[in-house]
Amino acid sequence: MTIKVLHPGLATTVQDLGRPGYYHLGIPEGGAMDRLALIAGNHLVGNDEGAAGLEAVFMGPALEFTEDAVIAVTGAEMPVLIDEEEVPGWTALSIKAGQKLSFGFLKTGARIYIAVAGGIDVPMALGSRSTYPIGALGGVEGRAIAVGDELPVGTPAKKAEIGKEIPEALRRKPGTPAELRVLPGLYDHRMTDASLEHFFSDEWKVAPEADRMGYRFRGGHPIAFVEREQPFGAGSDPSNIVDACYPYGSVQVPGGSEPIVLHRDAVSGGGYFMVGTVISADMDLIGQLQPHTPTRFVKVDMETALAARKDRAALIGKIRALF
Repeated sequence: MTIKVLHPGLATTVQDLGRPGYYHLGIPEGGAMDRLALIAGNHLVGNDEGAAGLEAVFMGPALEFTEDAVIAVTGAEMPVLIDEEEVPGWTALSIKAGQKLSFGFLKTGARIYIAVAGGIDVPMALGSRSTYPIGALGGVEGRAIAVGDELPVGTPAKKAEIGKEIPEALRRKPGTPAELRVLPGLYDHRMTDASLEHFFSDEWKVAPEADRMGYRFRGGHPIAFVEREQPFGAGSDPSNIVDACYPYGSVQVPGGSEPIVLHRDAVSGGGYFMVGTVISADMDLIGQLQPHTPTRFVKVDMETALAARKDRAALIGKIRALF
């Protein structure tokens, strides 16, 4: 079975849960920006959690199905249409051969996930089907889908229950303002005490320059740095350090003005200092932030971060228990 791409939407790519194990070689883990949404969609259609689906940003694609299939659309709130008739999201849906899946205008959130029973069966690249466009790796020839593509679909693992849905209480969404919990360090000592306090008390807004590599934020106080003589190997700007490794979720502030949270397709190291790191439990939320969304960074400790990770695992456990 294949799915014909009639319209690609915006930056629609094949994504699964990523390719861990290569970050030290400069190849990011990648995968779905909102992993919880992809996991939920895969359960709805009877797939393994890590099966590949489609991730679309702000605008959904138009797809024609060549055979009967089961699909689910999760993530952002965007009207789901089968032959122009609206159907519910976060629900296992039947679509017939020759029918078209399309979408209305985005309402809330930023990214939708289209899961298909059997998964999008593009070739594996380093253990994953996820698309890494900068490295031309995975997905459909390492790029976003395009008009005329025919996406292969695998054999369904088990029969899905049509009409089954993920309850609203298990659909995690950003609040207003969005709150991203941050574990401070390793370089927050480079900031003055007052500047660090402003960073966590200011309200920031998502900048238009927000993608799979990183989300930029604007609107808070510029960073003031503790004076020092720049060490050998660091750049001349006070925000520069001797090159260091970047963890996923790390918050760097080039030039001291606009924080960038590194995300799934981020580079693995560089020469900008890091205020801290957004905890793993909140990384999914970033993928659902639209430009101009008010956002606050919330300072937490390791105990809180680990508790949040446990809560997220429990939430996924509740989704698994439905199937």
